[in-house]
Parts: sequence; structure tokens; C-alpha cells
Amino acid sequence: MESLPHLKEALDEVLERESLSAEIIFINDGSRDGSDDILKSFTESDQRVNIIHFRRNRGKSAALAAGFQLARGVFVVTMDADLQDDPNEIPNLIARLEDGYDMISGWKKKRNDPLSKTLPSRFFNGVARATSGIKIHDFNCGLKIYRNEVVQTIELYGELHRFIPILAKNQGWVVGELVVQHHPRRWGRTKFGISRFMSGFFDLLTVLFLVRYSTSPMHLFGAVGLIFGFSGFGILAVMSVQWWMGQPIGDRPLFFLGILLIIVGVQFFSMGLIGEQINHMRQKTERVQRLQRITQRANQSR
Repeated sequence: MESLPHLKEALDEVLERESLSAEIIFINDGSRDGSDDILKSFTESDQRVNIIHFRRNRGKSAALAAGFQLARGVFVVTMDADLQDDPNEIPNLIARLEDGYDMISGWKKKRNDPLSKTLPSRFFNGVARATSGIKIHDFNCGLKIYRNEVVQTIELYGELHRFIPILAKNQGWVVGELVVQHHPRRWGRTKFGISRFMSGFFDLLTVLFLVRYSTSPMHLFGAVGLIFGFSGFGILAVMSVQWWMGQPIGDRPLFFLGILLIIVGVQFFSMGLIGEQINHMRQKTERVQRLQRITQRANQSR
């Protein structure tokens, strides 16, 4: 709450100095600390200000998704309200974006946070960089700039805001990076902890699955199913030979393991088929919607 007037003042200064025409969207994520009154005062004195109110805290992904939906500018800049991100970086982000990029992610190269936060973050970013193939050093930096058409194609939920660069690149957008200034925390407190660190890895697995297998789930589930299935068949084949040679197998744990592996393999293979069917139905729906849009444009041109 205490940082909001300082943030608004810094934004006004940058916009006036650079002669930038802009709208300012504040998102109150269910805060009950008096932030709402401060934000309302902004709207009374500045017509550029819009506020999105959530009745309860719905998380950063939901907040960004709501802001993206409302944003009308050619470029969209996102930043946290605690002023660790510097509004003076906005002109630099715009200049970098105009070098041929669709999205620029900030890189807090010199980070003013404790080691308990920076070391896990470096490890996490390294894993995300290695698994995604995107040469970004700071996936979760709140300071980013996008072309408006980029934010309209990104679907955010849960905690997927950490991986917007991956989601954007998967949509075919050109993603870049810019070193930005990072200030020490003066207001609020960090929510980083071991639970968020672990959930971040689960979210990374989710994003990698969506990027690599959302259009071909059988490639994943079918492969896993075949591994389990062939392993089970192999075990039962060996035991069948032993049974043929007169050895009892009905009470051996390996016999039941072989059956279990086959059952699990069939289940994974079935999940892949179901995923392919769902994807096929979705593609048919999207194709009809695209054709409807083309028809509407053709009618309008007449």
C-alpha cells in the first residue's frame, strides 16, 4: 500500500519525460490494507488510470490475465508495485522491443535480494533455460514488455506467469531479454519459500508438457504405455517358458508384477488415445471458428 503513491509518481514522471501516451492499469488482488482507497484517488485525478478489483486474492497469473484483457495500448508493460522494478526502464524496454522483438523480459542481473532467494532462483532459471531451450536468464522477472497481440494469445492460470517467455515462444513470437535495474525491497515482504520453489518445478513440468505434447499427447502417453506394456510382456514371456519347463509361477511376485505392468501400460496408452480424441475435437471447433471469422471479414468487405 505504501508504495502505490511512489509508483504512480514515478510512472507519471517517466511518461511525461518521454512524451508517452499511455493508460495505467492497477490490479487490486483482493487486498484489504487500504490500497483500494488509494487507487480510487488515482482515478479521480487521472483519466488514464483504470483499476481491476478482485474480491479475493486469485494469484498473479489471474491478475495478469485480467490486465492483458483490458489493455488497449500498442505495447503492454508489466511490473510489480513494490518498486523493486524501476519505471525508468520503460523507454529502454520499448527501444529494445522495436529492434524486432515481440516480447522483452527483464533480467535482474544485479539482484538486491538475499541469497536464500537468489540462489534457488538461479538454479530454477538454469533448469528452465536448459529444458525449454530459451536463452532467458530471469524467467520470473515481473518487468516485461509485450506487443499487444502477444498478450492476447497467452492463456494464464495457476502459476504459469513464471513461464510467459516459454508460452510466448511456443506461439511463434520472438522473445528477447534486457538487463534492468533492480532495487532493494522497501515495502512489503517476499512470498518466496520452499513451497513456492517446489510448486515452480511442477508448473515447469506442466508448461513443458503443454508446449511439447498438447497437440500430440499420444507421443508421451503412448511411449510410456509401450515401455510398461513391453516390460510386462517380457516378464510374462520369460515366466511362461519357466512354466512350460515345469516351474510353478502362480505364487511368484514377478508374475504379478508382469500383469501389473501390462495393465499400467494399457492405461497410459488409453490416456493417450483419449487425449488425441479431445485434441481432435478442439481442432475441429477452432477450425470452424476460424472459418466463421474469415466469412465475417469477407461479408464486411462487400
